[in-house]
Amino acid sequence: MNIKKIAMTALAGALLIGTAACGNNKKNDNNSNEAMSNSNASVEKSNENAGKMEKKDLVVFAAASMTEALEELKTEFEKENPNLSLTFNFDSSGTLKTQIDEGADCDVFVSAAQKQMDELDKEEKIDKETRFDLLENEVTLAVAKGNEKGIKDFKDLEKDEVEKIALGNADVPVGQYSEEILKNLGIWDKIQDKVTLGSNVKEVTSWVSEKATDCGIVYKTDAKTAGLETVAVADDSMLENKVIYPAALLKNSKNPEEGKKYLEFLKGEKASEILDKYGFKPLNKGIK
Repeated sequence: MNIKKIAMTALAGALLIGTAACGNNKKNDNNSNEAMSNSNASVEKSNENAGKMEKKDLVVFAAASMTEALEELKTEFEKENPNLSLTFNFDSSGTLKTQIDEGADCDVFVSAAQKQMDELDKEEKIDKETRFDLLENEVTLAVAKGNEKGIKDFKDLEKDEVEKIALGNADVPVGQYSEEILKNLGIWDKIQDKVTLGSNVKEVTSWVSEKATDCGIVYKTDAKTAGLETVAVADDSMLENKVIYPAALLKNSKNPEEGKKYLEFLKGEKASEILDKYGFKPLNKGIK
């Protein structure tokens, strides 16, 4: 009887030990799997962070009139170059040139006139070998839909019915073009009491759209984007030079190779297609 009891006790002890061992093994397996899962997650997170760290910001200063076109092209460029992110600064070319002179970070400059680019060239602030003429635009006289004052031509600006005219100021390319047109037509001095000056072409366009002024002189592309009526277009007799937009890499660019890549992209087929869509005339056939 005692022997049987001893045997039963020993068997129960053995079963208890076995169960404990299985439990420990299972716990160890779970810990091992959890550790492996955490390790994999850490690796994935590390890779993700590494990818983010490798992404570079390319800073582009561009004429305000290019806002819509370049914003649309941004998606295409970043799709082709996932490690690059475009940061834009849109304003009048004169303001952008001043910011560059004051030391603002800029990789690529796209001006709405040769004047500002020529000045930077003389100051040896651009990489001359990268400079090229990107596109051509036109200067137009625009009115809001309905043309309430019946304006048909630049010379109509001196009529009594026309009370407010929006123009770009003297350091804005579209303002400089406007002054040249109106002086060549002999009406610049006659309309000064009617003129309201904007800091860039977008501001001028906005005033015309909101009917804050009777009309404004803006680029063809801005009139098109804003849904304005173009009543007149400046011809060669009004402007000595065509409205050409040059582009170039800045000499002090922090990302020169990436900047050159972007400039080549702007010469490409897709860029030409989008620029044309917004009313610009691309000056490059489009590199596939």
